[in-house]
Amino acid sequence: MNMRVPSSFDALTARAQTWPRRIGRIDRHTRNYAAAGLAVAVVALLAYLSWGTGGSQRAKPMPLVVTATAAARDVTVVEHTIGTVVADATVQVTSQVTGQLLRADFNEGDIVHQGDLLFEIDPRPFAAAWQQARAQLAKDAAQLVMAQNNQKRYDTLFAQNAISSQQRDEADATAKSMVATVAADRAAIEVAALNLGYTKIRSPVNGKTGPILIQPGNLVSANGSNPLVVVTQIEPVKVSFALPQADVPRIQERERARTLEALLSMHDASGRRLSAPVDFVSNQVSNQTGTIELRATFDNRDHRLVPGQLVDVDVTLANLHQATVVPREAVNDGPAGRYVYVVSRQGIAEMRPVNVLFDGGTDMAVKGIKPRETVIVDGQLRVIPGDKVKVTERGKRAKPQ
Repeated sequence: MNMRVPSSFDALTARAQTWPRRIGRIDRHTRNYAAAGLAVAVVALLAYLSWGTGGSQRAKPMPLVVTATAAARDVTVVEHTIGTVVADATVQVTSQVTGQLLRADFNEGDIVHQGDLLFEIDPRPFAAAWQQARAQLAKDAAQLVMAQNNQKRYDTLFAQNAISSQQRDEADATAKSMVATVAADRAAIEVAALNLGYTKIRSPVNGKTGPILIQPGNLVSANGSNPLVVVTQIEPVKVSFALPQADVPRIQERERARTLEALLSMHDASGRRLSAPVDFVSNQVSNQTGTIELRATFDNRDHRLVPGQLVDVDVTLANLHQATVVPREAVNDGPAGRYVYVVSRQGIAEMRPVNVLFDGGTDMAVKGIKPRETVIVDGQLRVIPGDKVKVTERGKRAKPQ
């Protein structure tokens, strides 16, 4: 039977006082018994309401958590990053003279050495200019001899007071002018010889050629914006990579000790790994990425590394002796920094601030936790510091309450 429960003791008392008046034919003793029974009922009802709202409220269940045990072990601090293979030299080969490109003396993709012939430009105009410069030198050299002989004669006549000083000075000036003219002719011959030599375009570095960008038969301009071919040096090569600025102290310490090395994973069937010392550390940290650039030089005799290729790089920065290690899931981020929940022997959860010494991906080496302490790895969102927790079996996920 559904019965509406009064909300307060005053409401129940007021309603009880009206009942005797409604049953006027009941005698006085009957009314007294009814009033007493009603009072007992009211007290029982109030006791029930008090018990249901707070007197004996059901206790809140303890949160379920998954835990792990902190361990002490030697940890090698290794940073994993991605590097880019960079050529030591990349040269855009252009023509230094204007002329018709006759032929290419290599195949695209060939390995060439410094000084190897790459292209030939029609040499005939430059050979003719060289011959012309030589002829001009011969002409001016003959005039120089005549001017010098005249200078000697005029000096003799001036000594005999046979000519004026002006005539003598003019003869001297003519001789000196011809000396300068002959020197200019010799320089012109050198320029003509250089231009004739530039008709044979040779490789400036050891490297591998790319595609021919201007085919033979075309007219090429001196120092044009379009190269004939690009030669890339592939032996040796550098690998450029970046590490977080937080690693700078360890990088500098290893660099001073000359123990900073880069280890490359080749990801081929052989599973081979290449190592080389880091020979360059940038002089500044990028304000955009918060990283610092490092480079290592590899001989690359087998040409396995190709400029522009992305490779995996491992760099050992430190060795931590008997560091405290916890699962990565145990470390949480909070407004005041990172922290870990530690469970005492009495089952009470304590929030413990920690410093992360190294993040290995699955485990973290931390400072602030002792070995063999129990840490919470799952269920942290339901934990209140200072309250008790209930530990489930290792490996099970904590179920929400």
